[in-house]
Amino acid sequence: MKIAVLAGDGIGPEIVGQALKVLKALARDGLKIELEEAPFGGAGFDAHGDPLPEPTLKLARVADAVLCGAVGGPKYDVLPRAKRPEQGILRIRKELGLFANLRPAVLYPELVGASTLKPEVVSGLDLMIVRELTGDIYFGEPRGRRNNARGEREGFDTMLYSEPEIRRIAEIGFQAALKRGKKLCSVDKENVLETSRLWREVVSDVAKKYPQVTLAHMYVDNAAMQLVRKPKQFDVVVTGNMFGDILSDEASMLTGSIGMLPSASLDAQAKGLYEPIHGSAPDIAGRNVANPLATILSSAMMLRYTFNQDEWAYRIERAVKDVLAQGYRTADIHEPGTRKVGTKEMGDAVVAAL
Repeated sequence: MKIAVLAGDGIGPEIVGQALKVLKALARDGLKIELEEAPFGGAGFDAHGDPLPEPTLKLARVADAVLCGAVGGPKYDVLPRAKRPEQGILRIRKELGLFANLRPAVLYPELVGASTLKPEVVSGLDLMIVRELTGDIYFGEPRGRRNNARGEREGFDTMLYSEPEIRRIAEIGFQAALKRGKKLCSVDKENVLETSRLWREVVSDVAKKYPQVTLAHMYVDNAAMQLVRKPKQFDVVVTGNMFGDILSDEASMLTGSIGMLPSASLDAQAKGLYEPIHGSAPDIAGRNVANPLATILSSAMMLRYTFNQDEWAYRIERAVKDVLAQGYRTADIHEPGTRKVGTKEMGDAVVAAL
């Protein structure tokens, strides 16, 4: 199983290093993997003048899966838009056809106190957001800036979805719901947007193939409110690129820390790019304080969704649960009475728990 490792910037190398530590421990137990690293994001620009250098893209194409850290940092903010690290993420998703983003939000019992919501509201949370990743306003054309007739500057972007794009992400949402609680909530803004009217029509049509799944529709503003009002009503949420970007970050904070949540971005054959949902956090880079658990759990998702290695994935997830039960905490989830550890120490603890 060939894995391209793109550590990226900021805390990326630190957290990816801990995930690799876990994967290599499993390899000593018999997991057959091949790892190859390449520069990406700001590191790609530093090495090749491009956030997605051609050798890195070539490696990502021939690999079976991609394990990614995080990209970006203040030093790159002065670059032209096309050269900024974040464009590397957008381009690799497009180049690899990664259209389905799976973001689980699970609250571990040991971290109930770290959530900003009341325990009775959030205890037992386990939901999955399925976000369309290659369409919508982030990629729609035309886009740009101009001066209007009055000489005032304007910026414009196009929100655009085709029926096939909606249909294929809806299929992923329904299939995910079949494996979970058989409830799917489709989020849109149908009362305002033509894009969302088409979205709702197509999702409703796909639902006919899945009579076992209960489908509900919800406006995105209401969904944002319900996530903090009554989050356990959700099982699987399917939505577009921009709405999913916002809602998945909101859902992450229900769990106590954005540092706990993994993600998978899949193509039609389940080849995927796996990464934590948080950013590169340049303010804490190199200080051994970042939480590596989201990246470690991303590697578990990689073993499950791309390689169909559920047993190995379960071992990682079980080890993370055990480490939390033993009281190990990085700074973002530390509470009185628990043991505060650094990035490397948390990685070591997970390896020990394996």
